Order: sequence, then structure tokens, then C-alpha cells
Amino acid sequence: MVQTLAISEAISEGLTLKYLRESFNLSWVQEPDFFPEWQSEWPTLTAAQQQALDRIRDRYFHQLEEGSMLENGVKMMIVSPLLDLAGFYDPPFRCRFEPSVEVSLDTGETTLKGRIDTLVVNQQIWVWGLEAKRTTFSLSLGIPQALAYMLTNPQSQQPAYGLLCSGESFLFLKLSLQPSPQYGLSQHFNILNPGDLGQVLGILQHLGQLSLTTAEF
Repeated sequence: MVQTLAISEAISEGLTLKYLRESFNLSWVQEPDFFPEWQSEWPTLTAAQQQALDRIRDRYFHQLEEGSMLENGVKMMIVSPLLDLAGFYDPPFRCRFEPSVEVSLDTGETTLKGRIDTLVVNQQIWVWGLEAKRTTFSLSLGIPQALAYMLTNPQSQQPAYGLLCSGESFLFLKLSLQPSPQYGLSQHFNILNPGDLGQVLGILQHLGQLSLTTAEF
């Protein structure tokens, strides 16, 4: 009988990096040349972009005075404005909001099933806040969940990219399925660090352009 697990709940049921490694032969590549897309020098922000990022940062600290920010707050106050600045809500990008996704293991004994938390851009960029977690929750604990979602990428010939956001911290992921599943991680970016939000925006814009380029083939 096939076992079905909700991805959003499966961490407690065994959805760990070890589980994904053993089930999908997934490996972590730490060499810088595997994930160069987050390491470039980005153009200087325009005055309007800098003002918008300053507003996001100021609003975060204003809300944080009342305590930790839950998932919906992270999406509304942090993630959504960044995606808007990156242009992902406008043509020529295509977004799918909270589609059902499914991961089937090669053994046929287990199926992971869940819903993407925010959106998918052009099938290649997966962006979400940590599901039902507070801003104090470690991003590292969300990596298995993110990779499980990304393993459902229908465009297996092209890399997929993800962004985990807890409100305060940001982490980019890259997953390549060919010739075998491999993933890489960016450094952690933090809203407390001057310039980090600008780097996050630059990476999002760069990944967006990559998704448009590969979508043409």
C-alpha cells in the first residue's frame, strides 16, 4: 500500500535531508561553481528601489515590536513586496499560486503530497515563507521541505531555484535533476545586515531573467 505524507507535516514523520538522500539519491554540492547564480555583483539600486527596500525593513521592525511574525505576516510584509519589486507579478512572467504538488519515490512505497506555500514563477522559481513557522524558526530546518517541493519540477532538464524566507532571514536553493539530483545553497542573508535586502532583490531579478531565457527553449 502506498504511504502518503503531507509535505508541510512530514518533517516530524521523517522528511529529513537523510530521508531525501536515501530515497532520491539527492546530494549536496558545496563547490561554488555549482551555484554561481547568487554570487554576482548586482547593479546599483535605483533611488525608488532603495526607498522600497527601506520601507520593507522599517515595517518589519515596526511589526516585530509586538513579537514574532507568523507566516501570513511574513508573506504580506516581506515576501510579496520583494516579488513585486522583482517584477514577478507582471508580464512576461507567469505565476501559479499554491498548486498541489506530489513526489513519488522510485520504490513506489511512499508518496509525499502537499501544497506550495506561495508561488512558482515560470516553473523554475519556487518562493515561500516557512509554513506555519514563526520568524524565530531556523531556515535550515525548512530545507528538506523546500527540496521536496522542488523535486516535483516538471522541467527536469533545467535547474530549479527556491527562496526560503522567515521574515528576518533569506536562503536561496538550487536543485538540478540531471544527471542525478543535486542541490546547492547560498549564504544566509539577513534583514538586519545593511545591503542584504538589495542582494536578495538582485538575485531574484537575475533568476527571473534566467527563467525567461530557458523558457524560450
